[in-house]
Amino acid sequence: MPLKAEIQEAVKSAMKRADALTLSTLRLLLAAVHNEEIRVRKELTAEEIQKIIVTLCKQRGEAIELFRRGSREELAQKEEAELAILQRFLPQPLTEEEVKGLIRASITEAGATGLQDLGRVMKLVMPKVSGRSDGKRVNELVRALLGG
Repeated sequence: MPLKAEIQEAVKSAMKRADALTLSTLRLLLAAVHNEEIRVRKELTAEEIQKIIVTLCKQRGEAIELFRRGSREELAQKEEAELAILQRFLPQPLTEEEVKGLIRASITEAGATGLQDLGRVMKLVMPKVSGRSDGKRVNELVRALLGG
């Protein structure tokens, strides 16, 4: 089943269960997907939808951090619940060892010798880990493996 159809089925299921939080979170996701489809004037692929989900997950993560700093635990918990709902539609995250293995393969493929090759390695590794690992963390690992 295509990812968009899967999300739409989850919306129907949430309606039947009267699960307001899941329903509002998934409607927000579908609205973001719809807006992007209008912007690019085509139906989005599963990978493009996953990028939208990753963006929404990052927003939730930032909000959780800010709410905790502001002593607003009830709002942080709501954001955590929304984050869990969104993450159901992402592929299983890669472990750190899996990411390091992909980075090592990309370093070899690029013939990288030092930090000056960071951009070339990142260009090769990011499509392999897209939606399955945080780009910031990947960048840190690449720097470490290149000797930075």
